[in-house]
Amino acid sequence: MDPDFWHQRWREGRIGFHQDTPTPLLLEHWPALALAPGSQVFVPLAGKSLDLVWLAAQGHRVLGVELSPLAVAQFFDEHGLTPQVHDSRYGRHYRAGDIELICGDVFGLDVDALVDCAAVYDRAALIALPPPLRRRYVRELHALLPVGCRGLLITLEYPPHEKQGPPFAVPEAEVRELYGHDWDVTTLERRDILVQQPGFVAEGVSALETVVYRLSRR
Repeated sequence: MDPDFWHQRWREGRIGFHQDTPTPLLLEHWPALALAPGSQVFVPLAGKSLDLVWLAAQGHRVLGVELSPLAVAQFFDEHGLTPQVHDSRYGRHYRAGDIELICGDVFGLDVDALVDCAAVYDRAALIALPPPLRRRYVRELHALLPVGCRGLLITLEYPPHEKQGPPFAVPEAEVRELYGHDWDVTTLERRDILVQQPGFVAEGVSALETVVYRLSRR
């Protein structure tokens, strides 16, 4: 998927994936990771998610990566934060308190960028990517995370012929195939959410579930 697609979405304000409150499934299932205070959490394709603020409030150091400069600027502006800024080979870094956002290509990261990450949180990254990029995302990016890293992954499942993503349907079999080589995968919850998503109904989607997985890097 061309980066210009996402830049245009942010310029036009077509960001239906953004939520006005922290993700309820994050609040419910994050304790299952049992992270130590001060642990660093990696959030790929972070947008301007309120989940970043919630994670920091739990005592974590948050490292997000986002392609859109507009998303990064809006995040700090909307929370009244004035970040410190510096550049590196990964992009432009914005840091305020325990939250750091790198404005750059998530596929430009390397093992040094993620060496301190004790966890990864993905609500909107995997489902934003078409199949070839999903494979690259897991096999290349997640391979950089250290052994022992824990993760919380939230996906969507719907009949793929009924809607053109993003967000894409990612069935459990694909999640296990993508992650199974290097990660232990545990299904924590499967929830029917169709009645809560009128946009999907309007597009003719007949069934919609969200699924939560706990990941553990071997």
